[in-house]
Amino acid sequence: MKRHIPNLFTSLNLFSGCIATIMAFQGDYLWVVVWVIVAAFCDFCDGFSARLLKAYSPMGKELDSLADMVSFGVAPSVTIYAFLSENIYKITQVPFLQEYLPYIGFLIAVFSALRLAKFNIDTRQSDSFIGLNVPADALFWVSFCYGLTYDVPSVSPTLMYIFIAAIPVFASLMVSEIPMFSLKVKNIKFKGNEYRYFLLVFIIGMVAYIGVLGITGGILLYIALAIIDNRNNVPQEE
Repeated sequence: MKRHIPNLFTSLNLFSGCIATIMAFQGDYLWVVVWVIVAAFCDFCDGFSARLLKAYSPMGKELDSLADMVSFGVAPSVTIYAFLSENIYKITQVPFLQEYLPYIGFLIAVFSALRLAKFNIDTRQSDSFIGLNVPADALFWVSFCYGLTYDVPSVSPTLMYIFIAAIPVFASLMVSEIPMFSLKVKNIKFKGNEYRYFLLVFIIGMVAYIGVLGITGGILLYIALAIIDNRNNVPQEE
């Protein structure tokens, strides 16, 4: 029975991602954020329970990638598409661009698939990541779309250009060779988890202070900390 527990959490991850996608099509960004967070929690639980129960399986590994593709690839892409469809008029009045430019959001789905496929065959990523992981990328986009819709007084053309420019940047980060520390803790000790605890406190504080947009800031800080950590660990030439 215990060998099925990780797959149960993975299935709940997939189920949550499907609901998040429907919420994105309806433009209900708050519930998109909620269901992506639920999916991320289930994604954490499937790995944690697999390690705790020693219930690893090839099927579980493949199911995990399929679930992640929906929850952290398709759901944020649809969210980006919906947001751009609603706001693209702020930077262009050309009918062709207004209709088709929002599809750029699906670059996130494409590169999420590439990222997940790369992760499955890359033996270097057992304890840490190389490139931005898909849950962090998804949380960035769904919280960003929510924040720009509800937490910002008005979405200016400048913000729209920044939003669009960030899409290829984050797509590239997912398949980059930049080492990034895992957000999953193996123990609760402070030593060795300094960045993780600092990031957690920062996100909680930012969400309490500015709302959901604080998650966006937290993911940006995560990327910055990973780059700093990588630079600090690069062997110095003598």
